[in-house]
Amino acid sequence: MAPLADLYQLTMAYGQWRAGRHRLPAAAELFFRRAPFQGGFALVAGVAEGLRSLRAFRFSATDVAYLRSVLPTTTEDAFFDYLATLDTSEVTVSAMPEGSVVFPRVPFLQVKGPLLVVQLLETTLLCLVSYASLVATNAARFRLLAGPDMKLMEIGLRRAQGPDGALSASKYSYIGGFDFTSNILAGKLFGIPVCGTIAHSFIMSFTSLEEVEPRELSPLAGGQPVDLPALAESWLGRVCELLQTPPEKAKRGELAAFVSYAIAFPKDFQGLLDTYCVKRSGLPNFCAVALALHQLGYKAIGVRLDSGDLAQQSKEVRKVFRACGAHFQVPWFETIPIAVSNDISEQSLEEFSREGSDIDVIGVGTNLVTCPLQPSLGCVYKLVEVNSSPCLKLTEDEEKMTIPGTKTIYRLYDADGHPFMDLMALEEEPSPSVGQELVVHVLGQLGEASTVIPITVERLHQTYFRNGQVCEPLPSLLEVRNHAQVSLSQLHPAHHQLYKPQPYPVAVTEKLHRLLAELQEAT
Repeated sequence: MAPLADLYQLTMAYGQWRAGRHRLPAAAELFFRRAPFQGGFALVAGVAEGLRSLRAFRFSATDVAYLRSVLPTTTEDAFFDYLATLDTSEVTVSAMPEGSVVFPRVPFLQVKGPLLVVQLLETTLLCLVSYASLVATNAARFRLLAGPDMKLMEIGLRRAQGPDGALSASKYSYIGGFDFTSNILAGKLFGIPVCGTIAHSFIMSFTSLEEVEPRELSPLAGGQPVDLPALAESWLGRVCELLQTPPEKAKRGELAAFVSYAIAFPKDFQGLLDTYCVKRSGLPNFCAVALALHQLGYKAIGVRLDSGDLAQQSKEVRKVFRACGAHFQVPWFETIPIAVSNDISEQSLEEFSREGSDIDVIGVGTNLVTCPLQPSLGCVYKLVEVNSSPCLKLTEDEEKMTIPGTKTIYRLYDADGHPFMDLMALEEEPSPSVGQELVVHVLGQLGEASTVIPITVERLHQTYFRNGQVCEPLPSLLEVRNHAQVSLSQLHPAHHQLYKPQPYPVAVTEKLHRLLAELQEAT
């Protein structure tokens, strides 16, 4: 992973090596300045990938040879020899557990080690955690809008920014709260449950029932095989009579496709209803095949709608399922799951909620994996200490000013169990005490001191990497996903509102505030 860096990191490395500063102890922090999507929070993701990259950090002989070809010819040979010896054996990394809620300007990754190595890791870590955290946050927003009971399926493989982006999107949308992915490679690599229906192309490939082969299906309980196309066509007449729709309007090619799929997957039959006309063709054809399967002892598992007014159509489809279930005395028919897709966005979910729907599963692709509302989280990686001296990036824009010194980060909770403030303290300071008054300075209001009394105090960072190795067991993807949902559930509703949330306070201690003021005056 060593070559995953920008050229300026190598030129800086040479400058530090040339000046004999390369082994000075240093510390850097990774954070973002503004919450994505105009919200108030993000989810930490990509930490495990970042840690694994550190474990593999090396410059191979071919890496060094390439760097010789791109760095200026005045670069000394001894520098390249030094690069060949670099590793992360002297690096320590602490981080917030993956899946944690994180707020603007709060460091969620801290790196300590020799100055040259600490700076070389910048781009690698930014690359591995920025998009991961962005898409996990995007997924969490969809989950909050959908509510806890709706099933969410990630279907963005064909829309993502290349195969790497697609795999990352599948993995981190699962952390953010999605239940399934259509991406079978992500399912294989990460153990994410996979799910899918059928596409319009399958249905369009049939024109008549004569094309169905094989034609027979044995009852679930055993017995003589039955001609399923004939049985489905007989059911079609009864369904159309109930629905008062002309049987000739139901496309026989679509019926053939459904029958063929049902013979292939009798225990997993599902239908895509909108290839032609949902009301006159897709719905009656599906019901006919599902009832034919029921006669043989099988249960259909769902339908999908992919165009039109999805909320309204779901209600109409559910009404038909209830009518068929009651008329033909098939109680389970009333609860057949209804899935929807078609460029689903946050606005779509808001409309479903506002209008009411009978949707059970929502498939989200483009608007999940490409994060069109904000394509980058804007994470930054800044030095905060070199050779035991705190560093400060000073600017007229307070938002872009860094907070100096190596720090410990605490989350303070109120009596209801909601976090109400994140507090940065210098590493040597004692931990805040539960139930005792604290003097703090909220970022953005640094001229004013305020007091708070925490009911619970949580130290946010854990040390995950030391001596060139991951030193803590990394949680499974499912454990990270569960942690993310718990973290989100703890937020006060005012802080996890998706639009115009109440700003979450991030503060510094009195001692850190004084250090910041001193460095500002000295600059």
